[in-house]
Amino acid sequence: MAKIITNWGTLNMDNNLELARFNMIQQQIRPWDVLDERVLDAMATLARETFVPDAYRGLAYADIEVPISATTAMLAPRVVGRLLQALAVQPADRVLEIGTGTGYVTACLNRLGGHVVSIEIDPDLAAAARERLTASGFKGIDVRDGDGLAGSSAGGPFNVIAVTGSMPTDAALPRLQEQLTTGGRLFAVIGEIPAMAAILITRLSAQSFRRETLFETTVPVLEQVMEPEGFVF
Repeated sequence: MAKIITNWGTLNMDNNLELARFNMIQQQIRPWDVLDERVLDAMATLARETFVPDAYRGLAYADIEVPISATTAMLAPRVVGRLLQALAVQPADRVLEIGTGTGYVTACLNRLGGHVVSIEIDPDLAAAARERLTASGFKGIDVRDGDGLAGSSAGGPFNVIAVTGSMPTDAALPRLQEQLTTGGRLFAVIGEIPAMAAILITRLSAQSFRRETLFETTVPVLEQVMEPEGFVF
């Protein structure tokens, strides 16, 4: 009898998670103008709870930034949806992600496109994400330890670059956008609390780039990102 009760509890939890995932799509992501069916399908079929720390498993589909360390957190699902929609990842795209975190956005990018190079500055997070993605059966993902803003990343140029944490200034953008192919797209969040904006940069030619402001938001800052100089009196 105890085994039956345990199985029923597991089944009930799985059903609750599936319902929570459905509600995430319908109540958080669609209302935030994410209408790309490929993006919605990727997020609807990917088990986000797999990428959430055990202590927050029950909040995997909540409209919050789930903490993953003392200094950083996962992007809220609606922001992930807008990021994926803006980047319009296509099959066989070469993707660079700055900030692997738990690997959730990495998995979404991989499901939509091709090979993903993901760089994480925290070696413990990188190792855990690498193990999690491998255990989940993902192929074509290369999680690397390092500072993705320190220089050009091997494997480029890239069709898509996703920066999953905020940067206070535009200082790192030229180095990132130079790694784009012609037609390549770069998503980043620029600014400081309370004034941050998500932007999309598209490379039009060797020397020409288009910059669009997508929406206002606040997201955790990238670790060790260059801070703006303060005023000197």
